[in-house]
Amino acid sequence: MTENKTEQHNYRIEDEGDRQLSEELFAALKDLSFDGVGITRLAFSELETKALQIIEKKAQELGFPTEYDGGQNLIVTLEGSEPDLPFLACGSHIDSVPQGGNFDGGAGIVAGLAILARFKEEGFKPRRNLKLYALRGEESARFGKAYMGSCALFGMLTPADLAIKDNTTGKTMGECMREVGMDVDKIEKGIPLLDPKDVAGWVEMHIEQGPVLVARNLPVGIVTGIRGNIRHRSVECIGEAGHSGTVPRWLRRDSVFATAELITHLDRHWRTLLERGRDIVVTSGVMGTDPSEHALARIPGLVRFAFEVRSQNTETLEAFYDLFVSECQLIGEERGVEFKLDRRVFSAPAVLDPEWIDRLKRAAVNLGIPPEETPSGAGHDAAIFSNAGVPSAMVFVRNEHGSHNPYEAMEIDDFLVGIAVMRAAMREALQ
Repeated sequence: MTENKTEQHNYRIEDEGDRQLSEELFAALKDLSFDGVGITRLAFSELETKALQIIEKKAQELGFPTEYDGGQNLIVTLEGSEPDLPFLACGSHIDSVPQGGNFDGGAGIVAGLAILARFKEEGFKPRRNLKLYALRGEESARFGKAYMGSCALFGMLTPADLAIKDNTTGKTMGECMREVGMDVDKIEKGIPLLDPKDVAGWVEMHIEQGPVLVARNLPVGIVTGIRGNIRHRSVECIGEAGHSGTVPRWLRRDSVFATAELITHLDRHWRTLLERGRDIVVTSGVMGTDPSEHALARIPGLVRFAFEVRSQNTETLEAFYDLFVSECQLIGEERGVEFKLDRRVFSAPAVLDPEWIDRLKRAAVNLGIPPEETPSGAGHDAAIFSNAGVPSAMVFVRNEHGSHNPYEAMEIDDFLVGIAVMRAAMREALQ
């Protein structure tokens, strides 16, 4: 056992009911979705639907009414004494990336059900309804666009979004949504499936997908904001193929060297912005030449790569994107190549609600937990709720080995701490 895991016991909260429910549901979700390496529950797939049914069955066993909305999101309700008031919502997403981990998204749904279950067991009657949302389609892995389910909720998807194709099957996002029963006609017209005025707040638990809480030996963190991003799923650098031994440098149109120069320049701009105190991360997570043309003695004529920049500040995002486009033009002219960009995808940053941040911090302090504030580098549905005008908050739970891989290692003891902090803050807001 590592030193971190030994010291985390200073913050343990023993709760046998939460532990039993959590372990049961995490095991069921893993059994359903294990692909031999990790967890795979793609957005708008049959496995995503079956995962929702696991949560629905357990909620019904606990005595809660359940329903599905026009986005085929599962909703579990604890009724309040004044049900006409705007309701408080909690939850997260049920889908995963291919060969991902068992806690990304699922932790927030399991936590929400545990909170509802305890309130019901104690006979706690909130003023307003408390609803758990198990959301579809948060991950960008299948279509290159994130937050699809929550965007659909608030009328934020466009016909162009719905026309994006799954690279594996060729089906459009709209077709896949329709297959699982979503109201695509409304979604395509931008008609909200949920009025943000009907929602008093959104509270989401999620594993931390970076190393900060592990490094600081803390079980949970209170999220202050969520980075937005600008992405291109595919950028093509189009040059000219040729023999590696016969074409001199001054006559080459080498797509590999041009792409490498572009990435190097972007890295320098990134470093400069960091030195100026800007919040920014830049990534090219997919890159390669055409496998059908691979040859040791061939000058590559085509490179395809992905582009992503993230920041909590929209101006920083746009400024770096302008640098990216400018570098594409300059390097293209110098090296005789063309950078061809596919559709630009933008997700806005989000600032989380100060009152909820304070409420969660008070709850942590009262439980003897350090009230650590932390920004989120990864995107979450809470960003969409926040930008739709819903007061939103998040709790991170310590998780080793990052995320979007099979090695997520959230400890149940840390998870129970996160549930306790959320439950106390939500109880305060519901009284």
